[in-house]
Amino acid sequence: MIAVDATTNACLGLVGGEVWNRPGVVTEHHRDRPFEDRESHRWLATAERAREVLGPAAMITVVSDREGDIYPKWAALPQTGVHLLTRAMVDRRLVGGGTLFAAAGEIAIAGRRQIHLPARQPDRAKRTAVVELRYGAVEICRPRDEQDRTLAATVRLWLLDVREVDPPKGVEPLHWRLVTTHEITDMAKAWQVVGWYQARWIIEQLFRVMKSQGLQLEDSQLATGERLVKLAAAATRAACIDMQLVQERDGKDQLPASNVFTEPEIETLEALNPTLEGKTDRQQNLHPVASLARAAWIIARLGGWNCYYKPPGPITMRRGMEQFYSIHRGRQLELMMKREVRIP
Repeated sequence: MIAVDATTNACLGLVGGEVWNRPGVVTEHHRDRPFEDRESHRWLATAERAREVLGPAAMITVVSDREGDIYPKWAALPQTGVHLLTRAMVDRRLVGGGTLFAAAGEIAIAGRRQIHLPARQPDRAKRTAVVELRYGAVEICRPRDEQDRTLAATVRLWLLDVREVDPPKGVEPLHWRLVTTHEITDMAKAWQVVGWYQARWIIEQLFRVMKSQGLQLEDSQLATGERLVKLAAAATRAACIDMQLVQERDGKDQLPASNVFTEPEIETLEALNPTLEGKTDRQQNLHPVASLARAAWIIARLGGWNCYYKPPGPITMRRGMEQFYSIHRGRQLELMMKREVRIP
């Protein structure tokens, strides 16, 4: 799970995560197992971790795609200051009769606007879609086959139905049924929640940086599962840093370098700054490395970027981080040796 600023969509970093494996074939149906023993429990566990890590935040909205549409999460997680937003996968029963998907089609159209859809390889090009928005309150029922009868029998939520109007020929029309614990009181709030769901695309970018666009994790060949787990954890952190550097290379969000780098690492960046600027230590008017944008510039230069042509991407940032860590480790070793060596 990653944290994203709700206003700027800036990636603030990793919040937490879980790594698990399957030690054999599971023959018992998942609904017959306690929720804690199901793989879907990760949706609740990582959300609870986010609540702990992001405690000082004014508000937390946990955003997930259709796989995260599980009833125990709706019934257990929401608390003051913590909200859920998920694309619906299950056509749930509603209090008073009817189902969720049918209710979405019966709500009156509240508004229309254009939204921008990023490219998705290999089957979707970048484009702009005109969509209609419907929204309203619903109350879902606990599934009949849910084993945990301590969960609330019903949960009140808000449903947003986003449907594309007149899609291009041969293109599957966009259709999102979004369910949230946010109270939707007007159009402005409804479109804001839709925008928050669109920000979920940032984690897809993280996966691309881990794989084809950067670290190529899927090409790794390791002898044991334990080593693969460690590599996956390290690659996730590295990919998140690469993505943060790419996002902030223009300084649009004014994030501090401390969002990514430790204090000793910032000192190393400061030491590299004069060299990459082409100035000596005696010369002034250097750009300080207090901002993440300046740190991204240094990392890009280390990765081979020449300051011309197209801006540096995740591969350049990855190469730069590899160079930086080598330099930083050498500098830390040098400082340690100076402290330990005593000349009489």
